[in-house]
Amino acid sequence: MARKALLGNLTDSDLRLLRVFRSVAACGGFAAAELELNINRSTISRHIKDLETRLGVTLCRRGRGGFALSTEGAQVLASAQRMMASMAEFQHEVDELHQRLRGSLTIAIFDKTASNPRCHISRALAGFDEQAPDVHPELHVQPLNSIEAGVMEGRFQLGIIPSHRVSSSLDYYPLFDEQMYLYCSSIHPLYDPGGNYIDLDTVREHRYVGIGYHSPNMEITRELGLHRHATAHDQEAVAHLVLSGKYLGFLPEHYAESFVARGLMRPVLPATLQYVCGFSAIVRHSPPPTRVVQTLLDQLVAVHA
Repeated sequence: MARKALLGNLTDSDLRLLRVFRSVAACGGFAAAELELNINRSTISRHIKDLETRLGVTLCRRGRGGFALSTEGAQVLASAQRMMASMAEFQHEVDELHQRLRGSLTIAIFDKTASNPRCHISRALAGFDEQAPDVHPELHVQPLNSIEAGVMEGRFQLGIIPSHRVSSSLDYYPLFDEQMYLYCSSIHPLYDPGGNYIDLDTVREHRYVGIGYHSPNMEITRELGLHRHATAHDQEAVAHLVLSGKYLGFLPEHYAESFVARGLMRPVLPATLQYVCGFSAIVRHSPPPTRVVQTLLDQLVAVHA
């Protein structure tokens, strides 16, 4: 005899409870989700309890120790996000039948791009808004690997990342680049070496902070023979470690510019210890982009041409 499914058919009430759960997880707890959901904490707690009863699992731990997803809760959240991404895609496809540009558009961008004079994402967003004023953009700043995974899984409809490796699951559209230099702080021995000659071997003697995921930074580190003594997961973290005076690290020229102007940093061997990093827009290879996504993609390519 076939076993009856524990959950049965999803209802509108189930979807509403899952959306509440997704918001609570994104906000990191019930208290923080109150503002996001515009409902009180006791109601949120009741909704989560109802969902746990419906699913037959404990979704999260809450109490004096803080909020945390259970193992089952993390799995339910991942499944719910995939399902809601598919529902949003379905809605976009239905809207396209009526030639309408509406709904939401979820975009993930790598950090510290707004200060890059070669980056014109803001211009593309302005042009997109004129073409699709009824679309609600939702922007996230995420690490490179999170953006790639999110686009592949459908959580993000479009991403903008530093170009490094190529996946057959994604389509790439080159946009702009940024100049990277190795920096030291004003309290680092290499900032003012007292007339001593600096070469690559000298640089290798000092501690270095590198990015902790596969990226152009990781590749150039290997090529130059720099040994990582500290790990950072975004540019802001690299800057803090460089400013400590204990580490050297690569930063975008446009981002480090304000530190250099204030005498807090300078590039080390800029003719040698530098590289150019290209940025691309990425979308899933299949299914093809919706009209909403394609409209923004066209804007991005046009303003960076």
